[in-house]
Amino acid sequence: MSTHRTRFLQLALDADALRFGEFTLKSGRVSPYFFNAGRFDGGASIAALAACYADAIDASGLEFDLLFGPAYKGIPLATAVACEYARRGRDLPLAFNRKEAKAHGEGGNLIGAPLAGRRVLVVDDVITAGTAIREALAIITAAGGSVAGIVVALDRQEIAAEGDRRSAAQAVAAQAGVPVLAVAGLADPLAFADGNEKLAEFRAPLLAYRARYGCDPTG
Repeated sequence: MSTHRTRFLQLALDADALRFGEFTLKSGRVSPYFFNAGRFDGGASIAALAACYADAIDASGLEFDLLFGPAYKGIPLATAVACEYARRGRDLPLAFNRKEAKAHGEGGNLIGAPLAGRRVLVVDDVITAGTAIREALAIITAAGGSVAGIVVALDRQEIAAEGDRRSAAQAVAAQAGVPVLAVAGLADPLAFADGNEKLAEFRAPLLAYRARYGCDPTG
């Protein structure tokens, strides 16, 4: 497992953002783990998370020149990643959207740097159904930007619906024609649990969950 993935999983455990046990998801599935990026709620943990994002992005070799954070969780994440890149010597423009367009002041539903003519990297926490991401992609395109890719913290890599072996991330990638990067995927908590005595008991449930709901890795 790469260093940034190991750092991310340990960071998520320390922040209680990644928990193992038995959790009923919105889909009704009973999962042996649960991820909530909202638990990164302090400056130090958010900064460390942003470094993991930046490492994953750099490792991909993806070319982009603007960061975009979809409302709401994507906004602080994209902002933190922009700050991390500035710390590394790269000053990237940043933009994000409002959930509802503003009728007064500058108006509109976009805040920050202009998107026109720029290769935009979308930064978010997870892709569940893909609805918010698709909305963000439409906003970027309408504003004259081109979507370079999408990066999320954790890709659960599980089928979005019965009868379709693609994950939500794979479906979005195929529809939009852009890569979806993840700091970590389902295989990483498995490997992490295998090397951690405290988490070893969850390895069997994780394997069973992947066997039942895991997506086809070929997409």
